[in-house]
Amino acid sequence: MNNFWRKLKKPIFASAAMSEVTDEAFRLMLVKYSRYGGADVLDEDGKFTRRSAKRVGGPDVIWTEFVSCDGLCSRAGKPKLLIDLKYSKKEKPIVVQLFGSKPDNFYKCAEMAGELGFDGIDINMGCPHKKIEKQGAGAALIKNPKLAQEIILATKQGAGKLPVSVKTRLGYKTNILKDWLGYLLETEPAAITIHGRTRSEKSGPPAHWNEIAKAVEIVKKYDSSANRPLVLGNGDVKDMEDAREKIKISGVDGVMVGRALIGNPWFFSGKTPDIKERLIAVAEHAELFEKIFKGKKRFEEMYKHFAAYCHGFDGAKDLRIKLMRVKSARETDKVIKDFLR
Repeated sequence: MNNFWRKLKKPIFASAAMSEVTDEAFRLMLVKYSRYGGADVLDEDGKFTRRSAKRVGGPDVIWTEFVSCDGLCSRAGKPKLLIDLKYSKKEKPIVVQLFGSKPDNFYKCAEMAGELGFDGIDINMGCPHKKIEKQGAGAALIKNPKLAQEIILATKQGAGKLPVSVKTRLGYKTNILKDWLGYLLETEPAAITIHGRTRSEKSGPPAHWNEIAKAVEIVKKYDSSANRPLVLGNGDVKDMEDAREKIKISGVDGVMVGRALIGNPWFFSGKTPDIKERLIAVAEHAELFEKIFKGKKRFEEMYKHFAAYCHGFDGAKDLRIKLMRVKSARETDKVIKDFLR
């Protein structure tokens, strides 16, 4: 198996899969500002041409948005969803996250992931969205451990040499971590990311990092070898200092960061940008999004990013209101320049 996980230096820092957030434009911003400290490594087409830029930070591994297996296996859905699997080589190692409830479709999508050159495949077993759970997917799989096992094994079979990992939660209505991990470990995934809440808790209470620490011990007890599944923790990671502290207290092999990345492509570099740098990045992000997705995605998908970038400074509210009306990168750039003047 070509397991990239074993080549990563610990602790591992990963970016999470977030629907309609972690598209290629978002990930390229993350690569530029976190991995390369803002170095101009992108050409005007959004592709990397300069190899001289020095890497200064993470993430060590990047996730795509989570994508529907059923959609990718349908004649109508596949052309629409392939845009979510578009990536640049500079994003590598990159993992595609899939959701669904049909083992056969996971097998087919795993084969597809190999053909597309992904470094790994991750199975979403933690999303609490009702639309996904109605399909028996996401967090609903915690209630159906035998099916969860079938899905992992089918994915591994289709993946060939690609490592297969799982992202999940502590349980569904209650914490059933020990039993649930037992089922997962029987299938020998390359890595398991634990979001420190149950499905019922969603994102409400603080993540239970003490339970994530227990997950580490459960995995080590199950398999004490050097090739045991890696454990990543996820939930409420505020900044790099907080990430390192959570790694220290829990003993995880690394952390996965989600919401804290939105509006903050500098996260893994540890840098705190000034207002001007932040707003220049807003315009850059909008331009990159438009170049990649014009005619394929609605520009309004940028609004959530505008809201995340623009906060905590005088005039931020008025600026957000104006940005929520723009319909193009050019309009975004004008609003930003007018504000900076």
